[in-house]
Amino acid sequence: MSEVKRILDQLQRAWDGEPFHGPPVHGILEGVPPPAAFARPVPGTHSIAEIARHIGTWVDVVRRRLGGEVVDALPDEQDWPGAGDSSAEGWATTRRWLDEVHARLEQAVAALPEARLREPVAARDYDVQYMLHGILQHTLYHAGQIALLKKAAQDGGR
Repeated sequence: MSEVKRILDQLQRAWDGEPFHGPPVHGILEGVPPPAAFARPVPGTHSIAEIARHIGTWVDVVRRRLGGEVVDALPDEQDWPGAGDSSAEGWATTRRWLDEVHARLEQAVAALPEARLREPVAARDYDVQYMLHGILQHTLYHAGQIALLKKAAQDGGR
């Protein structure tokens, strides 16, 4: 299997497949009702919705960088966008957007020639392969946070 296909496989598993570590991101978000998505069952933390929007932001940044766009550090309000509309439809919109940005990243990775993996990312000190592994790590790190917050919200913060 080529490295591009291996990375694509890992992206798909992490999002909505059968990853080694446990449930995929899409599965973790499934069944999170709007009140839980916007709650702060652990004081001083981001909400599930804020973390979800943060994940989506960085998935999209990686896709844009793959397209050659120079995306430097994001200002705080873009890095950690607000939770968004706290209605049921607002939460559904956030989840659809997450699925869309992830699908666009998968499409971009699927179209990558193997040689691009060793090319430097514009304005960064790493290559494309490192960045793609990094977005997987970033996404799964935050998925773990979401899983804990989901449990805490279900348990009423106990």
